[in-house]
Amino acid sequence: MRSRIYFAIGLAALAAIGGRVYGAERVTLSNGFAMDCNHHAQVEGRVRLYLSSGESSYIEMRPEEVTGIEQVPGPAPQAVSREGSQSETKLSPADLNEMLSEVGQEHNLDVDLLASVVKAESGGNVRAVSRAGARGLMQLMPSTANDLGVQDSFKPGDNVRGGSTYLDALLTRYHENLALALAAYNAGPAAVDKYHGIPPYHETHAYVARVIHEFNQRVKSRETQERRAAGLQVTSRASASQ
Repeated sequence: MRSRIYFAIGLAALAAIGGRVYGAERVTLSNGFAMDCNHHAQVEGRVRLYLSSGESSYIEMRPEEVTGIEQVPGPAPQAVSREGSQSETKLSPADLNEMLSEVGQEHNLDVDLLASVVKAESGGNVRAVSRAGARGLMQLMPSTANDLGVQDSFKPGDNVRGGSTYLDALLTRYHENLALALAAYNAGPAAVDKYHGIPPYHETHAYVARVIHEFNQRVKSRETQERRAAGLQVTSRASASQ
């Protein structure tokens, strides 16, 4: 699913929106903004700001873009399950990918974008409920679910179809500007319209940064796999012709 072109922002620009990722370090940037990360490291002359305790999710900055780093408390908030443990309420990766692929084709949405939203919203927990009352894989508020015709937000297929319909509408509303559409998904279109851009809410900035970073990483991984597959095909054809 690639025909839809999203106007988004690159990894280095994520910090420019002042995104706060709940973690153990607060980073002050040369552009006047600040953001939180789990930890940082110097890698090949660049500063990597890791968004989680692992090393797979990070934003890379030039040293001159970082003016200060201080330790701060801040455990990441987690969506709570309505019943059962998360291990009992997750779809298999194959089932989730199949579901997202089907819905993505219906709305011309990249499956990696939908997967990134699901990961940020619920971590794949079909019965997740936020403190605000949002439910399911794509964390639909009851009023939003009702507007979208979703009768049971804990049914994975219905939830994903409703959330994708909503995201599709937001992308259209904001002329394919992914950052604004994600901000509206998190904070509501009224807040985006009020501030004429991403609202000055820490949670919303962190959410936009997290989803775009995950999306970029997934697309990069997919393209690498496709290049490898294409290389194997060329090698196979060359061998067959000899």
